[in-house]
Amino acid sequence: MEIKIERQPTPETLQQLGVSGWPIWTKEVSEFPWTYDDAETCYFLEGDVIVTPDGGTPVTMGKGDLVTFPAGMSCTWNIRSAVKKHYTFE
Repeated sequence: MEIKIERQPTPETLQQLGVSGWPIWTKEVSEFPWTYDDAETCYFLEGDVIVTPDGGTPVTMGKGDLVTFPAGMSCTWNIRSAVKKHYTFE
């Protein structure tokens, strides 16, 4: 299971995906476990995060990143600066 990150996607890519119409999720600095029942794609408007898949390598992400988390992945979120992101489940 792999976290896919596109750094600084073009405005055209974001428009094609309809990112501006996705809901927004915010979270303060914190650390918590999470499991993805469905695949999630999100676009970070703000924040600095390290997500560590169970048994995997930590992945750093944040402002300007378009990220896809696979369905069934369990991980730990370490939010180092408050997050604001658009998200959608597939």
